[in-house]
Amino acid sequence: MIRNYSKNFNFFFVPFVCGLISTLSLPPYNFFYLNFISFPFLLLFYLSLKIKKSFSSFFYGLIFGFAYFVSNIYWIANSLTVEEIFKPLIPLAITIIPLFLGSFYGIFFLIFSYLKPKKKISSIFLFALIFSSIEYLRGHIFGGFPWNLISFSLVEVNQFLQILSYIGTYSFNLVVVTFFLVPSVILFEVTTKAKLLTVSFALILIISNLIFGNLVLNKHNNILNSPLNLIIKNVSPKIDLKRFFDGTDPSLVIKDLAELGNTDNRDAVYIYPEGILPSINLNEIQDYSSVFDSFFKDNHKIIIGITRYKEAKIFNSMVLLDNKLKVISVYDKNKLVPFGEYLPFENFFKKYGLKKITQGYQSFNSSSKRDLMNVNGIRFLPLICYEIIYSGSLYKNYDNYDFIINISEDGWFGMSVGIDQHFFHSVFRSIEEGKNIIRSANNGISAYIDSKGQIIKKIESTQKGVIEIDSYKKGSKTIFSSFGNKIFFYFLIFYITVIFLLKIRERQ
Repeated sequence: MIRNYSKNFNFFFVPFVCGLISTLSLPPYNFFYLNFISFPFLLLFYLSLKIKKSFSSFFYGLIFGFAYFVSNIYWIANSLTVEEIFKPLIPLAITIIPLFLGSFYGIFFLIFSYLKPKKKISSIFLFALIFSSIEYLRGHIFGGFPWNLISFSLVEVNQFLQILSYIGTYSFNLVVVTFFLVPSVILFEVTTKAKLLTVSFALILIISNLIFGNLVLNKHNNILNSPLNLIIKNVSPKIDLKRFFDGTDPSLVIKDLAELGNTDNRDAVYIYPEGILPSINLNEIQDYSSVFDSFFKDNHKIIIGITRYKEAKIFNSMVLLDNKLKVISVYDKNKLVPFGEYLPFENFFKKYGLKKITQGYQSFNSSSKRDLMNVNGIRFLPLICYEIIYSGSLYKNYDNYDFIINISEDGWFGMSVGIDQHFFHSVFRSIEEGKNIIRSANNGISAYIDSKGQIIKKIESTQKGVIEIDSYKKGSKTIFSSFGNKIFFYFLIFYITVIFLLKIRERQ
């Protein structure tokens, strides 16, 4: 066995290739079965190396993490191409960010190495336990970035996802990683009986979950739709991101948006994406009241993403307006995108001419309130852009709203895989919360998703159009919406118990 790992080609090659393979399991590729190869190979090769130095274990995980993230969040660089000032930062963005995120997997293997894993069944549970805990940490520390968890590889197997309403994304991630590792037992130093029992038990659980998911979906799909007392028109424009910078006349954009929404005489609420109006904010929108009034009627309401100034502060907001542009309610974004909507350590960086990526030099401010929007008795929970990616922290009072609205500007992703990755978070949130989701995206995927994560209507990022909703199936309260991520910690306790019992048995 080669002990000088820096000269061992496979030490670098194996985790790097495993990271690349796992990327292909994520949206938009969705080859989830590749994780049954990459994860066992990642574990088995690590155990065969018998690494004793902590740094080597950390580096092994870092290589895997870097390959994984550099191949699936390269789209970050696209947001730096809009203005010339940011283009020199592209090489840093596509290396430093994947290295930072990859370091979480380095920490995972560092902790894993301290527990001296062997080719025993307990190592599967130990790997899944620590790995999913690190993923939870990544989703919460420094504001959190729970992007591309391994469990998202199963986003198109809707039957398998129905368990999310009970256990949530992080617990599901823990279970999924466990399943992906099961093939490694074939080369473990255990009896044939133990191998057969492990594989058989895993297969029984997988099949049982698929049957359970099918039953849930069949029952849900047999329920009749309830009519709404108005029409919801979810508008998906495809207006170039450069409108922020080229002086496009807002009147022309408003006209395009209204015509695309097919305004008619019915009671309706029109939903438009994040920051869709160039160069104007909520304080200035009254200047365009005549344009709105020529298209929208008294029985129309408008929900739109727009910038809002309040004293010296600036907010990325979602507002509910009537056709005269009177503000009925307003929501200011809670979770801001670092560097995109605010510049960390702004006072220091602005000395060197740096600013946030979105238009303007002043960073947005965040709010701590998330009030519902009420239109004709229909209540909407507002979420802007990537606020949809946070599991277990949307809203605590389940029975107080009917739909989740998620508005977004996905032009920052370009034509990359980031568009699909961002969209599929909505599928997970709908099942967790048991709520229908209306997603309005500019240059992204707009959709109507039911409370079981089924995509009822969809407009691709390459298209523009409008989705009309006149009825829906009300979801039922979920276990996860009541308890949130506390469930994940119950799973951790269960896994620790299983590992403890397996360790005792392995010593006998």
